[in-house]
Amino acid sequence: MVERNGKGRAFGFRDKLGYLFGDFGNDFTFLLSSSFLLKFYTDVMGVSAAVVGVAMMVARFVDAFTDVAMGRICDRSRIRPAGKFKPWILRMSGPVALASFLIYQSAFAEYSMTFKIIWLFVTYILWGSVFYTSINIPYGSMASAISAEPGDRQSLSTFRSIGGTLAGLIIGAGVPMFAYQSDEAGNLILDGGRFTLIAGIFSGLAVLCYLLCYFLTTERVRAEGAREAGVRDKHNNVFRMLKDAFRNRALISIIVASVFMLLAQLTMQQMANYVYPNFYGNTTAQSVSTIVMVIAMFIAAALAKPAAERFGKAEVSVVANLLAAGVCFLLFLVRPENVWVYVALISLCWLGLGMFSMVNWALITDVIDASELRNGIREDGSVYALYSFARKLGQAAAAGASGGLLTWIGYSEATAFEPEVTRGIFNISTLLPAIGFLLLALILWFWYPLHKKQVEKNVLELKKKRGEHV
Repeated sequence: MVERNGKGRAFGFRDKLGYLFGDFGNDFTFLLSSSFLLKFYTDVMGVSAAVVGVAMMVARFVDAFTDVAMGRICDRSRIRPAGKFKPWILRMSGPVALASFLIYQSAFAEYSMTFKIIWLFVTYILWGSVFYTSINIPYGSMASAISAEPGDRQSLSTFRSIGGTLAGLIIGAGVPMFAYQSDEAGNLILDGGRFTLIAGIFSGLAVLCYLLCYFLTTERVRAEGAREAGVRDKHNNVFRMLKDAFRNRALISIIVASVFMLLAQLTMQQMANYVYPNFYGNTTAQSVSTIVMVIAMFIAAALAKPAAERFGKAEVSVVANLLAAGVCFLLFLVRPENVWVYVALISLCWLGLGMFSMVNWALITDVIDASELRNGIREDGSVYALYSFARKLGQAAAAGASGGLLTWIGYSEATAFEPEVTRGIFNISTLLPAIGFLLLALILWFWYPLHKKQVEKNVLELKKKRGEHV
C-alpha cells in the first residue's frame, strides 16, 4: 500500500532545486574520485596505475554487500516526520565528506609504497563502500517518494543531472586551472599540495549541498515497509529480493546497460587527465572542454523532457548513445592533431551522453514501478541499491580497464610524455568509450523492455491499484 502525505506543499520547483543540490553534493566527491583519483595516485603518490585500478575494483566488490544492505535498511526503516530516506542524508553528509578528503593526502607522498597503498585501499573503501553508499542509496531512492507522477520524476532526473553537471563544471574546469604547474622541462604536472587543498574545499561544499537537499525537498509518497505492512521476514529477505531481481528483465537489462554506460563515461573523464596534459600539452583546453561539455548538457536538458514524452525515454537514450559512440569512433580514426578540433568533436559526444543522462534516473523509477507490479511490494531502496551497485561495477570496469591499459602501454612518471605512450593514451581515451556507448545502445533497444507504451501502461495500472483518478 502507498499512502500520499496530504499535508504540506505540492510538488514544485523547490523540490527540484533541492534534488539538484543532492547530486551536486554527491559529485563533489564522486566526480573528484572518478576523474582524478587515478591521476593523483600515479603522478603525485607514485603508485602504479594497475594498483589503483585494483583498489577501485576491490571496493566495488565490497559494494556488492554494502549497497544491498543499505537498500534493505532503507526499505525497512520506519517512516519519520522527514520521511524514510531524507534522515540518512543529514546523518551521513559529514562522514562522506571527511572520508573523501582523507584520500588525497599529498603529505604522505614520501612515505613507503606499502603505507601509500594501504592508505589508498582503506580510505577509498571507507569513502565509497561505506559512507557514500549510506548517503547515495537513500538519495537515489528518494526520487520515487517525492512524487509518483512520471512527469515530476523526469523533472527530478533532469535536475539531478544538472546538479551533477554543475559539479562537473567546477571540478573539470577548475581543477586543471589550479592544480597543475610546469616542471623544469616545461611539462604540465599535477601539484599534490594544491590538489589536497582543493579536495578539502570540495568536501566542505559537499556538506553544504547535502543540507540544502535535506531542507528543500519533501517526501510525499510513503510506501509502507515490512514493519508497517506486517510482512513476515521470511517473505521479505535479501534472498527473496535477489531471486526476484534475477527474474526481472527490466532490472537486469538496466543493470548491464549501466555497467557499459559508466565504463564509457568514466573512461572519458579519467583519460581526459592524460589526453590534455600528456598528449596535447594543453590543460587550458581541458578547462574549456569542460565548459563546452556543460553547455552541451544544458542543451540536452532542454531537449530531453519533450523528446522523452514524445518518443520515450529508452528510445531517446538509444539514439543519444549511438551518437556518442559514432563520435568516439571518428576521433579514434581521425586522430586530430589540433586540440581544438578534438574539443569540438568531443563536445558532440557529450551532447549524446547528456541526453541519456537527463533521462537515466527516470528510467530506474520506471523499473521500480514495474517491479512493484511484478512482485506486489514496493522496494525503492532495494531496487535502487542493485542499480547503484551496477553503476559501481561500471566504475570498477572503467578504473580497472584504464589503470590496466595505462600500465600495459608503459605509463609511469618517467615515461608520461614519451610519444609511444601518449599515442596509447589517445587510443584508450577514444576506443574504449566508443565500444561502451555502442553496447549500451544495443542493450536498451533489444533487451530493455520498458519502452514508451509499456511505461504508460504501468503508470495506469499503478494508479488503479492505489485508487487514484485515471
